[in-house]
Amino acid sequence: MTPDLSTELAGIPLRNPVLLASGTAGYGTEMLPFVQLEQLGGLVAKSLTLEPRTGNPPPRIAETPAGMLNAISLENVGVDAFLADKLPALPPHATLIASCFGTEPGLYARVCERLDAADGLAGIEINASCPHVKSGGIEFGQDPASLSELIRACRPATELPLLVKLSPNVTSIAEMARVCEGEGADGICLINAVQALMVDPETRRPVLANGLGGLSGPAILPIALRMVYQAAQAVSLPICGIGGIRSAADAVAFLLCGATAIQVGTANYANPSAAVEIRDGLADYCRRHGIAAVSELIGALRV
Repeated sequence: MTPDLSTELAGIPLRNPVLLASGTAGYGTEMLPFVQLEQLGGLVAKSLTLEPRTGNPPPRIAETPAGMLNAISLENVGVDAFLADKLPALPPHATLIASCFGTEPGLYARVCERLDAADGLAGIEINASCPHVKSGGIEFGQDPASLSELIRACRPATELPLLVKLSPNVTSIAEMARVCEGEGADGICLINAVQALMVDPETRRPVLANGLGGLSGPAILPIALRMVYQAAQAVSLPICGIGGIRSAADAVAFLLCGATAIQVGTANYANPSAAVEIRDGLADYCRRHGIAAVSELIGALRV
């Protein structure tokens, strides 16, 4: 039996549920020596701002027990350079979702407008949750009123499917998911990194120059599963699950909790072929369990 791995995320048809997460695979071209992007469900490119952004000074990445701490602060070439140079270099049959960031809703909307006019994009992910920027990002993802304002600014700026990447650094993920649904988002992605701090006892200083960073990797997987499950109970929006996924078993867990698709992030650094291995592992899981289509797993958690 050859299981059907195809799925759909916010109206975007996917060959399989496995995508590369924003910020962990560059603009896609960096992964071409390791992965045939058109064989994956898709790629969410590095977050784009209206103008080029330099990010935080180093050190800005550190290993942690069962994870990674980073405070890159969304360094990127800017939306215009992405459209002129990065997007045309990608395989034409790869499914590409652009990620958008700004320090205020109007700047997010202007990036959305630029992206909306481009050819070759399947959707836009609104980064409303970056945990280590001085302005923007997490401030929208933690406050329902601010999140509502952000989506209202972006929704009319594009006709592309609009996904909102939510923060785990909230009291109620269900409330934030309901805001997204109420303001017309087509889907949600969760979770982004967990705001965290690591300290060097010898220097008595934070290990990152920024102080706080975003914790990702296997350490946050149980948190992400809990939030995907809670969001799926609260809204009918499709969900893309993110957080510590390293194996097909991890991916299956997210699907069972209600995710329609998943994104592989930190695992890419240790193994650039991780997403392909997870895709193949999903097919093997379906064969072993007599599952004809991976869609049968979505929301099938036994509770």
